[in-house]
Amino acid sequence: MSVFAAKKKLAFVTIVYWVLLLYMITALAWWFIALQNQNALMAKMRLAEINKDDPAYLQKVSTIEDSKARKTAQYIGEGATFFALILLGAVFVFNAVRKQIKLAQQQQNFMMAITHELKTPIAVTKLNLETLLRRQLQEDTQQKLIKNTLQETNRLNSLCNNILLASQLEAGLNTTSQQEINLSELVESSVKDFSMRFIDRQIIGNINEAIYIFGEEILIEMLVNNLIENALKYSPKTAVVTISLNQNTNAVLLKVCDEGIGIADADKKRIFEKFYRAGNENVRTTKGTGLGLYLCKKIMQGHNGSISVTNNLPQGSIFTTSFNV
Repeated sequence: MSVFAAKKKLAFVTIVYWVLLLYMITALAWWFIALQNQNALMAKMRLAEINKDDPAYLQKVSTIEDSKARKTAQYIGEGATFFALILLGAVFVFNAVRKQIKLAQQQQNFMMAITHELKTPIAVTKLNLETLLRRQLQEDTQQKLIKNTLQETNRLNSLCNNILLASQLEAGLNTTSQQEINLSELVESSVKDFSMRFIDRQIIGNINEAIYIFGEEILIEMLVNNLIENALKYSPKTAVVTISLNQNTNAVLLKVCDEGIGIADADKKRIFEKFYRAGNENVRTTKGTGLGLYLCKKIMQGHNGSISVTNNLPQGSIFTTSFNV
């Protein structure tokens, strides 16, 4: 579903919503007026039946007026209750439909992105292998092609892991097999791995030694890898990516700092949502599926921690994860 089609559909739903809501409110108002007129008519008829010479005339008039007032109060109370229920129901239905349309649009964007993300490494790997098979190449050229193929394979493996983990988390997976992890070694290993894969990028690690946490190692490794990959993805090739790890009396803090394009304040509130990516999927050139940061948040929640993003002055972003100790 294109952005234009999604907006058109949302506009149609909005118009239908307001028409139905106005119809129900008008019907409720008509119902109240009709009952009130009937109440007034009944009171008038009962007053006309009373003999003015009756010694209890005033008392009977007062009784009829009191009954009329009680009926009016009853109609107002019932009308207000129905009006409140109609508004609550209308708001609930409208929000549910809006969320469903937006979710469908995000899922469509995800399918477009995932198709591209899967096809690219497969195509590159196939081309490299065919080149190695059909031609006699120099040793350095062969090594370059093999290295490129391994990078694309790692990228494909990472993508598949993200999709699998997202499905497991949606199914209620929890981190029940937590154990003590040397987070310093894990982060150091990830930094070295990315430095070898991206030799043209400057990745700096400021990692304090012997920092341990309790957690599930596979998930924590995926968390670190997703944050580093995200920083590299949204930074110029000449920009520095810095990974720092330290511990204070209350928490273990892992920070991934980039000097990239930064994140708008409006997007900071939504980047951890599933499938969310700022901008139009049709025109965006940056690779991604909208799952990485969503998984980071889920992993941190499963480890009783938190993740946040702030601006990296003068340019870029800082993602901070905090593990309670």
